[in-house]
Formats: sequence, C-alpha cells, structure tokens
Amino acid sequence: MQTIGLAAARRTALAAQGFDDPRPSGPVTRRHLRRVLGRVRLLQLDSVNVAVRAHYMPVLSRTGPYPRQLLDGAAWSPSARRPRLLVEYWAHEACLVPVGDWPLLLSGAKRAGWWRHYGLLAEQRPALVDDVLATVKELGPVTAGTLEAELGAGGRSSGGSWWNRSDVKRICEWLFGTGQLTTGTRRNFQRLYDLPERVLPPEVLAAPAVPADEAARALISRAGSALGVATEPDLRDYYRLGPQRSRQAVEELVEGGELEPVTVPGWGPTAYRHRDARTPRRVTGAALLSPFDPMIWSRERTQRLFGFHYRIEIYVPQPQRRFGYYVFPFLLDGQLVARVDLKADRDAGLLRVPGAFAEPGTDAGRVTTALAGALREMAGWLELDGVTAGGHGDLAAPLAAVLR
Repeated sequence: MQTIGLAAARRTALAAQGFDDPRPSGPVTRRHLRRVLGRVRLLQLDSVNVAVRAHYMPVLSRTGPYPRQLLDGAAWSPSARRPRLLVEYWAHEACLVPVGDWPLLLSGAKRAGWWRHYGLLAEQRPALVDDVLATVKELGPVTAGTLEAELGAGGRSSGGSWWNRSDVKRICEWLFGTGQLTTGTRRNFQRLYDLPERVLPPEVLAAPAVPADEAARALISRAGSALGVATEPDLRDYYRLGPQRSRQAVEELVEGGELEPVTVPGWGPTAYRHRDARTPRRVTGAALLSPFDPMIWSRERTQRLFGFHYRIEIYVPQPQRRFGYYVFPFLLDGQLVARVDLKADRDAGLLRVPGAFAEPGTDAGRVTTALAGALREMAGWLELDGVTAGGHGDLAAPLAAVLR
C-alpha cells in the first residue's frame, strides 16, 4: 500500500475541492459555476444570515466575486435559455445538489433523515397527505404558511375537520423527504413547495429507479472525487450514508479500481485516493471559508488535514465563546492560518470583524495583509462600503491598522 505524506494529502484534498483551479480572469459565468459544482458536488443550505447565506460562500471562495443571481438562477429561477442546474434535497444536510443526482438520493442508499419520524403521522392521516398534495398542485409553488392557512382553521379540508397547523408543516417535511414535494423556488429564503414534475427536467423524472447499492457506489464515487483522499468515514459523511452500505460501496470501488487504498501517516484508518485525484506541487491563493464549506464541514477531517481545531460557536453562550459567533477560517497558500468572526452590518454598510486570530507559528504580517485583501473583496461582493475590525484576538490591532 502506497504511503502519502500529510502535506501531499492536504494538497490533494484542496485540489479536489477546486482550490488549485485558477480564478476566472473575467466575469464569473455559468460555466465557472458548473466547474465549482463539478468539484464540490453540493452546496449546504443554512438559515443563518449573520454574514451571508451558507450556499453562496463556497462559490466565492473558489471563483472570487460573482453575481449571486447566477446561483439563484441555477437553483430557483431557471429559464428556457438557462435551465435548472440544482435542486434541493437532504444530502450532507439540506443541500443544493445537481438535478441529475436526484434519483441517487431517493434510491434508498441514504439513511432516512429526521423527517422519517413524521411517517407515522402520514399513515394516521392519509387525507391530510392528499390535501397537502392537492393544494400544492393547485396553488404551488407555495409556502408552508399558506398551506397551513388553506388547510387550517377556516380553510379547506377533505377530511371534514380542521387540520392542526403543525401537522401540515410536518407532512410537508415528510413529503419533501420522500421526494413527493420539492422546492419550486425560495422567496426571502423561505421555501416554496412544488411538485417535482414542475421542477425537475423530464429526463430526470423519467429516469429508471436506481438500485440502492448502485446508488451508494455512485455517491461514494462522487464523495471520493470531491475529497481527493479520504477515509471511509469521510466518504460516508459526505452524503450521510449508513456504515454498512458505505463500506460495501468502498470495497466495490476499490475492486473496480476507482478508489486506491493508501496510508496517510497519523490518520489511523486506511485512506482511499480517487483515481482522478491530482496532487499539485503547490496550492496558492487566499480564501475565506464559510463554516459550512465542504472543505471543512467535517471538523475531525479538518483537524487531521490542517492541524486546525474548529468548532462553530453559535450555540455556545457568549461569555464562553473562544473565537466568536460565526467564524470563518482563512486559507492561505494551502494552510489554514487564521480565523475571523464576521458580521455583515447591512444598515451601516460595513463588514464587521469582531475578532481576528492567527494560528500558532504563522507570519502575522503576511497573514494580515492577505486577510485584509480577502475581507475587502468579500465586502465589495456583498455590496458593503468597507470593513472594520474590532478588538478581539491577536490579529485585531494589526488588521485594523491595515484596513484604515
């Protein structure tokens, strides 16, 4: 079994995620977006908007400033000239995924998500399921609130009685999880439910059902391509497959030559390198990474690759936070060298940096200069007037001086 050094494994992983690709020399186009999607495979959705919605940031990190409407159109506002590229479903978590992956994710290869607990309600109230589907068919795309109003007190009900509003929402989530509803569009980030036949391309809807084992192999292959080199638990986590299904898929992909077992010192378990993985001599450039960037969303893998201990502190009481509420790691020339707490103050027109921290052993002057440039770039992309640094962290004062 070949041994890969940690530095080579790190460069392999960064290249697989697109950080070795050159940034576009001109405006970012749909072609560039496709390239990013071909690398990362999915974009995680999250409701936190303290800096920017999570799904927008990975594209910025890899291409530089781009019109966010480009991603909106690919996911929620398609046209005849620019058909839909992405659809929402549970992948790693709630994610935007390529429309062609829809049959794989609904194949049974993945473990059912939290919405499976609403299956009992669906069995107990089949008329409510029918009412929700019929109302979406008539009114969609439609919010859960509108459905609740239609089917709740004073609204329609084929069952002859008013439905509990929370039950309507639960059934919507169950129908979304089982693929009977999807997101037609979003308005102010609020999901509007619609029928898959009005959202997905006909060729995707007409595709034959994919056996679960075949779908698991395809998903692990995609994870291997996106990660470059990874342990089996890393591969499994990318789409949240079950352990047994994942291990079987890895074994079959090794037998087929798509994954190669390798050893990475310090990792413990066997790692697997995808046959298409590249290991560049160097990875250069700077990028701020969202807490939900697929490069770092596995905190244990981030620790193994970069020696970077990272935890999101949103749910930690403020006095106990070490680095801040919504912290972005900073990638510079292939290393995670700093972290910054960010907040977009849209009323004041400022990207605020309440805290900035250098990793041990880094060149603080070089990091500060590069970080200031990345923050100014992000502020401009968010249509903010400037960046201001607070006083928390060892980089705060030098960063404030550079930004002045």
